[in-house]
Amino acid sequence: MNNNYKDLLVGFIVGIFTSLLGSYLFITFFTQFDFLTGMKAMREYGYLGKIITIGTMLDLAVFAILLKRNKEFMARGVILAVIVLAISTIII
Repeated sequence: MNNNYKDLLVGFIVGIFTSLLGSYLFITFFTQFDFLTGMKAMREYGYLGKIITIGTMLDLAVFAILLKRNKEFMARGVILAVIVLAISTIII
């Protein structure tokens, strides 16, 4: 496997985990729920896509850090993760 594809995959995984971290932080700090109960409640209320979108805001910082360190393919992976999450929010 080419090194560029590995960097792309690592960036994608980092982007997904960063979005999950952002969603976790939003639910724990700005709601009265814990994470799993909050995810279930937000899904019932129809806000799960919005929570995922808010969690994706941390990907912007990760993207900027990767570009500053000249990790362009990892930054592309983060953008790919954002695109996948955006499509999933449309489906949800």
